[in-house]
Amino acid sequence: MKIYPRTRPIQRYIALDIHKEYILAGGMNTSQEWILPPRKLEMSRFEEWAKRHLCESDAVVIETTTNVWDIYDIVQPLVGHAVVAHAGAVRQIAEARVKTDKEDVKRLIRLLIADIVPEVWIPPQPVRELRGLISYRQRLVKTGAVFRNRLQSLLHSHNLVLPEEGLLSQEWWTGQEKISPLEKLQIGQEIALLEQIEKHKAEVARNWESRAWEKPGAGMPFVSCNCPGSG
Repeated sequence: MKIYPRTRPIQRYIALDIHKEYILAGGMNTSQEWILPPRKLEMSRFEEWAKRHLCESDAVVIETTTNVWDIYDIVQPLVGHAVVAHAGAVRQIAEARVKTDKEDVKRLIRLLIADIVPEVWIPPQPVRELRGLISYRQRLVKTGAVFRNRLQSLLHSHNLVLPEEGLLSQEWWTGQEKISPLEKLQIGQEIALLEQIEKHKAEVARNWESRAWEKPGAGMPFVSCNCPGSG
């Protein structure tokens, strides 16, 4: 086994299988006997359970999923060793015919006991925040693309030519007789939302540049692709 950061010997090997609304937790000893039979824990009550039941003589493995870092941050200070397993690599190593939550927990524990968990790098909090900022900007871009595509489709459906002022010219849209009042209402709101999205993107970019020092190589500016509807 690896030399774990804390001095107490590992007595329990625990796996956490994270789902949308609950976590399945189970634990074995070195003889692969259940000492913590798999049980479902409500997501909202997990932190309370962890503080009551986890200790420094535990080693814990968590499989990667959307909110894995929230769970890792709860578990890591409480136990002797905590690792995050690469979900795809785990499936390759421990492929099985039976697919149940309990079997998934058992496979994770066996990998942990054997010390062959395919670990992922655990980024520090500043890096996670920067990643979250990138994901947020991507959502802004996708939302903006929906509105832009909607305006483009109106141009085509009414056989209109894009004006020199650009797609977001409220005055030009208002003056088009082919467009109904209800469509103009939607267009006005979509243009207003697009303008807000552009402001949000600019603010995100400023924050990105100001925090670039926290991660080497992170200071690269946001670059928009040349694909239609992107920005």
